Amino acid sequence: MKKVYLLLLGVLCLSIQSFAQRTVTGKVTDDQGLPLANVSVTLKGTRTGTTTNDDGVYSIAVFANAKTLVFSSTGMETKELAIGTSSTIDASLQKTDSSMDEIVVIAYGKVRKEALTGSVGTIKAENIADRPVANITKAIEGAVPGVVVTTGSGQPGSGTSIRIRGFGSINATSEPLFVVDGVPYVGGTSNINPDDVESITVLKDAASTALFGSRGANGVVMITTKRGKKGRDQMSFKVANGFSSRGLAEYDRLNAVEYYPVMWQAYRNSLVYPTSGTGISLDSANRVASGLTSRTSITDLLSYNPFNVARNAIVGTDGLLNPNAQLIYGDDLDFEKEFMRTGNRRDYGVNFSGGAEKTDYFISLGYLKEEGFTKKTDFERYSARVNLTTQPLKWIKTNLNISGNYSTSSFSNEDGAIANPYSWVRGLGPIYPYYLHNMTTGEFLLDEKGNKIPDLGNYGGTPIGTANGITNRVGTSYAGRNAPIELMLNDDLTYRTVISARSSTDFMLFKGLVFTNNVSVDLQSQRESGYENTIVGDGFQATQLITYSNKFKQHNFNVLVAHESYNEMSTNLNGFRQGQSLTGNTEFGNFTTTNSLGSSVDKYRIESYFSRLIYDFAGKYNLTASLRTDGNSRFSKDARWGNFGSVGVGWNLDKEKFLDNVNWVNVLKLRSSYGVVGVADGIGFYAYQGLYNFSNNASESGIVQSTSAFLNNDLTWEKNKAFDIGLEFSLFKSRINGQIEYYHRVSEDLLFAVPTPLSSGALSSFKNTATMYNKGIELQIGGDIVRFKDLIVNTVVNISTVKSEITKMPETAQEIINGTKKLAVGHSQYDYWLRQYYGVHPTDGAALYIANNTLATSGIRYVTNKDGGIDTVTTSLSNAKYDYNGSAIPKYYGSLTQSVSYKGISLSALFVFQRGGFIYDGVYAGLMSSGTYGASAHKDILNAWQKPGDITNTPRMDNGRTADFNAGTSTRWLIDASYINIRSVTLSYNLPKSLTSKIKIAGARVFATGDNLGFFTARKGMNTQGAFSGTTGSVYPPARIFTIGINANL
Repeated sequence: MKKVYLLLLGVLCLSIQSFAQRTVTGKVTDDQGLPLANVSVTLKGTRTGTTTNDDGVYSIAVFANAKTLVFSSTGMETKELAIGTSSTIDASLQKTDSSMDEIVVIAYGKVRKEALTGSVGTIKAENIADRPVANITKAIEGAVPGVVVTTGSGQPGSGTSIRIRGFGSINATSEPLFVVDGVPYVGGTSNINPDDVESITVLKDAASTALFGSRGANGVVMITTKRGKKGRDQMSFKVANGFSSRGLAEYDRLNAVEYYPVMWQAYRNSLVYPTSGTGISLDSANRVASGLTSRTSITDLLSYNPFNVARNAIVGTDGLLNPNAQLIYGDDLDFEKEFMRTGNRRDYGVNFSGGAEKTDYFISLGYLKEEGFTKKTDFERYSARVNLTTQPLKWIKTNLNISGNYSTSSFSNEDGAIANPYSWVRGLGPIYPYYLHNMTTGEFLLDEKGNKIPDLGNYGGTPIGTANGITNRVGTSYAGRNAPIELMLNDDLTYRTVISARSSTDFMLFKGLVFTNNVSVDLQSQRESGYENTIVGDGFQATQLITYSNKFKQHNFNVLVAHESYNEMSTNLNGFRQGQSLTGNTEFGNFTTTNSLGSSVDKYRIESYFSRLIYDFAGKYNLTASLRTDGNSRFSKDARWGNFGSVGVGWNLDKEKFLDNVNWVNVLKLRSSYGVVGVADGIGFYAYQGLYNFSNNASESGIVQSTSAFLNNDLTWEKNKAFDIGLEFSLFKSRINGQIEYYHRVSEDLLFAVPTPLSSGALSSFKNTATMYNKGIELQIGGDIVRFKDLIVNTVVNISTVKSEITKMPETAQEIINGTKKLAVGHSQYDYWLRQYYGVHPTDGAALYIANNTLATSGIRYVTNKDGGIDTVTTSLSNAKYDYNGSAIPKYYGSLTQSVSYKGISLSALFVFQRGGFIYDGVYAGLMSSGTYGASAHKDILNAWQKPGDITNTPRMDNGRTADFNAGTSTRWLIDASYINIRSVTLSYNLPKSLTSKIKIAGARVFATGDNLGFFTARKGMNTQGAFSGTTGSVYPPARIFTIGINANL
């Protein structure tokens, strides 16, 4: 018995010793020695733990028999340290670029990256902070593989167009759905202050997007705004100033000295080679063109003489400019300096964030003023946000996120050629001045106030014109117009007020079961002056979600069941009046004649029920399945409801035993998904209905049936069936990270306007009749190429491919020609259908095309090809053969992000690129006219044929043959669309703590950023990123922006 007592006493002493506690403290820092907050510090094998404070300091009670402390934090490598007898244990954690513990925002929730089965790309706040972007969409370019972005308009505040994994539709929309804080968003993305954004998540495959049902087929861009963090009360501010200039150079055009001889050739050749009859001799034509006869001269045809020599002495009979000719108003031929400028940019913001045990908050104020490099183009935005979360009781948690902004925008005209300052100036011959001049002395003419008088090109015959030898500009040089002057005089303003609110309440019914009620509203009021339109739009959404999460041994699952109701209403009032009474007053009542008044009210509703299961076993095997039923008011009651769903699986191979000893593999994950999603946007609010228009007959009111909106009760969603498989990896202690994916999506029931019988009363009606597919490969690989002490060199490369093909067309329309494209089975919607340009005949400089009708009675010629055979060609554009020639879709596209950091200094650059594909350069085609009097010309026109035997690809200058020689919609204007764009370069410096502590701030970073620093394409001035269709246009060019600023935390 004594032995038993002694044994029990020994066990008791050991137990007392094992339960004895002591306190261990320490500090956790990153690899640069900076403190890390919110690091989890736990006793290995127990649930005992704590977190570090803002200074990286922790304190934890440990048992006497505790052996190891575990330090872990998102984005950092987990570290284990032996406790021993130490009372102070400091830890330094290394960053990791591929942490499976990262939390990823997904549809209606969040998930650890380890459990993710879908294809998702994330852009974090730190990737946006230093970029001078007024519109958050511009931060997406180059950041996510499989996503391609146009440069869009360079107008201040403007956004971009985005395509995710190809082109989901032909006639409906291919734009992704935008979701802001969990709610689909249809307002302008310029409403969102980029400084408020915590992350942008791009959902690419069906497993990720299917829960958005009929709106998720083209991918989803999820924008999550910032929230406060408990225990981290702080104030942050941003001050940034910069300037903008034109980022894309203008096309190379002839100057005034080069222009006159070229136009002389065009006139001379039209006399020698007339379209009908017999031409005059070359010598006679030279004399006529130079003005040495009584016939019309080239100066008469161009109207203006900008030189100090006589009108018949500008160009000699040899076609050369008179060596004595000097410009009399050479300082007034640069129109761009009259309407362009260096725009200033100011971006200021302040936010307050923090929280306690039960409440966190984020409050922000922002101001942005961005002046465009074109005068009277500006964007100004005032923004505010309050994001408050509180948990008064253990079983209830609420969030209220309210934002508001007021913005004003001033735009320049981008439509057509007459009022658009870019196309107007580009197309105007270089001999016409901006202001009126005495045509003998070149002196400026002034009005009664001493101001220069703009030249509108129509002063010929007026007193001032007659007195100063001024004639009218020729018709092709826009007589009576001056687009830059119109830009200065006109107003095109937009005033926008936006209020957005998101409210959610979580009820924790019991462990693992949460009921969430979400209510959101987006109110937007927009007034446009110029056309005096007033638009008011309202959107309301209510969502109820039940989420149940639980863990049973190694089984983890999360179940979501939800209902959602989306309502949108848009009210439009518009009016147009003419006849201004008082100059300088643009109010609606100051105009006398009412040309039109109109109004409309549009309503749109979606009712949805959906559910999702997320399951994983032991962190190795993942399964995600979702199902959604949508009822959409755009379709009839018989076709209104549709089912969409997906399933995704994942396998974390790095957690398998057979890779335990493969130390160089940190992460290896295989995943795949399949799903069906829909497209219901871009088809109007009343797609299935037969519509009527108001049509008054004199004083009698009435209605008429629409000839295009015809009743179709069977009309339904376009459907996308998408498959995805991908491999993610992180190797060599996360030195190398990446992923490779293959996707294939089939778009069915594509909408086409199909011709209908005349007896129906409609010309066409929309039907679900076509099919196409998109498939491709995406590769992202990156890592620290150099990691030596304080020096880190990091490189990330994204490369993606896409192949698109139509596999079914409407039975009644097997081929549809659309501009430079033809839609047909076996081709993509962006394959070019063009006349086949052959070249230039060396004998007479005529433009040649492959002949369609080789037996035609006129225009046919026979040319020996390089192989010794005979090609049948034609000089007639109308007989040119059409055929497919390449595509606007590139072989591959992608981005390169390169960064170098040393201690607190960091230099990073983003390059975006494209290889292959073609662009139809219509702007260049317009500048290569064979002789349009008064219109400008590209410098390449100097390569035009001039004499027999010349070998060139540019036909002779000939005003009489512009219809044939200008080679409209032909392969002559196709050019390689490859490009490299230096999208952004940022240099930043984190002020050392030794300095920030002295000035009593937590941290600060100064930065300098340049955006759109260089475009490298096959032709100067050509914007290969302007449109997915592969055509150039005369939109506001991209802006080059330089910014310097500071971000500081107090």
